Amino acid sequence: MKDDRKEFGANAESLAAIYLEQQGFQILERNFRVGHKEIDIIARNDKVVIFVEVKAARQLRFGHPAERVTRKQRMNIIAAAQQYVIDNMFEGYDFRLDVIALYPKEGGGYTLDHIEGAFMA
Repeated sequence: MKDDRKEFGANAESLAAIYLEQQGFQILERNFRVGHKEIDIIARNDKVVIFVEVKAARQLRFGHPAERVTRKQRMNIIAAAQQYVIDNMFEGYDFRLDVIALYPKEGGGYTLDHIEGAFMA
């Protein structure tokens, strides 16, 4: 069961990365880690670097997937993003913390919501 969830999450992250590339973003990192802190996707478009948490759900009975980003996850993403910016010296760039949520739609398939600026540092 755990491997199935892990594979589902990895597939969701791949779909999110494809979506971002279709929107003109260049993927800089996937599964970027600083200690135990992780950012699913880091991408750049023009002068904006985005740090993306991907959340996926097979059903909506527990609410929208984006609502499942916990305070602890937000704090970890912010800390990892700060370290990434320091290590890569992005001068003149704006930074944004986004969430991409994937969830089932009626009739099959999935809906992708890209929530720009989902939370603040």
